[in-house]
Amino acid sequence: MNRYHYYSVLLLISGFWHACVSTDATVNEHQYLNHADTAKYVGITTCKTCHAKIFETYIKTGMGQSFGRAQVQKTAFKGNVAKVSDSIFGALYTMHWDNNRMLITESYEANKLTLPVNYIIGSGQHTNSHISALQGYCYQMPMTYYTQQKVWDLPPGFESGENSRFGRKLSLECISCHNAFPTMVLGSENKYSAMPEGIDCERCHGPGSIHVALRQSKSPVDTAHEIDYSIVNPAKLSVDRQFDICQRCHLQGNMVLAEGASFYDFKPGMRLSDFITVFLPRFSNADQSFIMASHADRLKQSACFINSITKVNPKALKPYKNALTCVSCHNPHVSVKATGTASFNNVCMSCHHSSTINTIHTQRNINAQSNCVQCHMPKSGSSDIPHVSIHDHKIQIPISYAHSKEKSNFMGLQAINSNAPPIKTRIEAYLNQFERFQSSVYMLDSAYNLLKRHYRNTSFGRLWIRYYYLKSDYLALLEYVNICGGTQSLLKYFNSKDFENRDAWMWYHIAEAYTQQKKPMDALKAMETAVLLAPYNHEFLNKKAVLLYNANRLNEAVIIWSAILKEEPGFARAWLNMGYYFLDHNQLDSARTYLKKSYHYNPFHVTTLSNLERLYNMLNKNDSARYYKALKYKVIELTKRQAQAKTST
Repeated sequence: MNRYHYYSVLLLISGFWHACVSTDATVNEHQYLNHADTAKYVGITTCKTCHAKIFETYIKTGMGQSFGRAQVQKTAFKGNVAKVSDSIFGALYTMHWDNNRMLITESYEANKLTLPVNYIIGSGQHTNSHISALQGYCYQMPMTYYTQQKVWDLPPGFESGENSRFGRKLSLECISCHNAFPTMVLGSENKYSAMPEGIDCERCHGPGSIHVALRQSKSPVDTAHEIDYSIVNPAKLSVDRQFDICQRCHLQGNMVLAEGASFYDFKPGMRLSDFITVFLPRFSNADQSFIMASHADRLKQSACFINSITKVNPKALKPYKNALTCVSCHNPHVSVKATGTASFNNVCMSCHHSSTINTIHTQRNINAQSNCVQCHMPKSGSSDIPHVSIHDHKIQIPISYAHSKEKSNFMGLQAINSNAPPIKTRIEAYLNQFERFQSSVYMLDSAYNLLKRHYRNTSFGRLWIRYYYLKSDYLALLEYVNICGGTQSLLKYFNSKDFENRDAWMWYHIAEAYTQQKKPMDALKAMETAVLLAPYNHEFLNKKAVLLYNANRLNEAVIIWSAILKEEPGFARAWLNMGYYFLDHNQLDSARTYLKKSYHYNPFHVTTLSNLERLYNMLNKNDSARYYKALKYKVIELTKRQAQAKTST
């Protein structure tokens, strides 16, 4: 078990590493025409028209292969059937094919749920994961193929009692780093109206419409001697802005959006921290521990990188040319599989000439067969993804590191790409860390220490309400609402739709607090606001319908549940609540239909099993009633095992 011992006094978020290596831009990066809102994305096929040779090599890279339809030619697995067991829940998952159609079946007791795989995410360099996208609602499925070890297992984050089955929503934050930009439906959490297939040119070069129009109507720019400001060439950016392009996805962690920003907003050549600040927890005695997508963070800790910054020439056409950046080693247009060892060695040798490295300490000569990366960037597992080994991008002299079984001291959250993140960003980082990664009271205490000076500042209202909600302190939450002047006053400030549904979630938190404090009418009003701001969030709609049902507005509730099932047929709780409605009205045949559907989509839901037990007792089918009663108690025991598994990791 990993134990975290926290220093509660270390509550400040440090930008130390960023400050050490900052090489801010002097190039006029604000001049890029495709930073304008009028610039549109044209797609990789348009780029291919003029850049066919680059296109042909790029589509073979990890980025070019990052996302695609689930077909035989896309998967890295060469078999027909694969199985994965969840030892906590006792469920069996089977991947199988129906012609060229990939399917995943969950088997639990007598129930079998089969769903089609719509997309495969991952190039196969490390993993293939699988996405269900029925009617545009994207969920990660509970099987991943780990290609390096050629094993199937639960996906990262599904293990140790955290199996969310077919229910992990794939947000814009997730999809936008594994793919070209999808078209997300505003007011949803995971519904997309258009889904591209693979990271494309414009993720690194910016939207291409202005560039295409200018090149078709005017003579080309002499890019050997000047910058074409209609499109971003990362090679001509300052080191910081070039790093920002890579860091957008290769510096993952606790990502906090700037106020009013979305994951669509950053464009190459812009300052990433103006839109997204990335935080990572820092521990003592954990220097060699890192997550999968931490390449930029680790590289910036390298002496090689720090020393190379002195070679940057801000006035040069390519300022980074003699310094060390991601593209010093990685040609983004060519697969790493097609890049020979000599290519990587040559980068090292440009500074470390043979005369300087054939020392008594190495006791060996460096030659064409040598592999600098193997020794100085060794492969190891990542702390967040199983069955995967990656090169540590902190270039260093090989060391013997005594791995501790405990990450002993939590040193604080560090803003990796920002020197001085705003206070709201820092607060949100601690709230995110608590909600998504580490449910430690120290995260909430740290958020509170930053919040407490702004209690009567309404602009901090969403953060206060989220803080109280995460503490389950519903009385304090509602007291805060009253101090702000009540819900009508808050509505003046928090009434926006955005792709993160930030205001909508605030109103959901308020509704939940009213519900817990036995104020159902106030809860309904708050939930109506949440639904107005996020009409495709079916959790919100279902909650509103339950409140309507409890207010004896039955027809309105039934209309909502029916609409949910038409939009998203796999939403088990709507089947359950419709079943309860029919059971409550003694329409037992209809109740059985809906409750069995609820069980089909989620056989682990205790309330569904309780209602099926009640139904069969009413039908005088005692054997069936006893069957579902036994399943209910089995699931209760499984839930206890799940809780134990979570606390032991």
